[in-house]
Amino acid sequence: MNVRDLVELVRAPAALTVPGDSLAGAAAAGWPFGRRTAGLAASSVCLYWAGMALNDYADREVDAVERPGRPIPSGRVRPGVALGLAAGLTAAGLGLAASAGRWRALAVAVPLAGTVWAYDLIVKATTMGPAAMAAARTLDVLLGAGPGGLRSAGPAALAVGAHTLAVTTLSRAEVSGADRRLPAALLGVTGAVTLAAVPWAGPSALKAAFRTPNVPKVTFKAFATTLLAGYAGTVGAAQLAAARDPTPPQVQRAVGAGILGLIPLQAALAARAGAPRSAALLAAAFPLARKLARRVSPT
Repeated sequence: MNVRDLVELVRAPAALTVPGDSLAGAAAAGWPFGRRTAGLAASSVCLYWAGMALNDYADREVDAVERPGRPIPSGRVRPGVALGLAAGLTAAGLGLAASAGRWRALAVAVPLAGTVWAYDLIVKATTMGPAAMAAARTLDVLLGAGPGGLRSAGPAALAVGAHTLAVTTLSRAEVSGADRRLPAALLGVTGAVTLAAVPWAGPSALKAAFRTPNVPKVTFKAFATTLLAGYAGTVGAAQLAAARDPTPPQVQRAVGAGILGLIPLQAALAARAGAPRSAALLAAAFPLARKLARRVSPT
């Protein structure tokens, strides 16, 4: 076993899609970008990696048939190592949450960790699997907001959760292929998420302008709209291609695009809430995530 095997096990590059949850939640709640937000973003990454390692541990027998090249069925990583890594990363994630936001952060981080473990070990194979994954991403956004900002961050959390529900539902057809009606329906979800996140659909842009008076309100709108266009283009184009050709390779591409597409969505939500620094940081991470995804699959 080497470092690359562990990187592949936890799908490390896909973790670039995770900090944006905390950044979007913090922006919606009015928290400035600083140590608190960075600590909660690191907590989210640890919990995400824990979920990836636990996923492969739970799926080791299925992967032996469907994905024999994965680290565990190929013999490169022992099941016990994956389980231990998941437990260690979970503890690290909770520790970082406690350090960054104390008991208030733990009030969200503990249910988030519980949802991750329940998804991988119990719920994933049931009809509630996609909903559980969406709940985990929703909680991840709320982790950045903190208990006092749950109402303000609610719309952003629901947008991320709805997107995650669509991607997770489609991911169930990665091996077998999909009925073309499924990616077509999920394309509608992507459109709805895009419209819901448009800056002038709510008061967020106005609040952003008041919090940062030196930046014209139109700047937030233009920046957020540009990022939303990137989100809709990245995710929607792949879903449309899967609707036309719902074979496993095309479905896998659509799922991968959906995972990476979270980044411009999170950036748009941060820009809408008046956090241009967070939005710019996420926008810069997007091309890096796409490049790394060519080396280590995010799915």
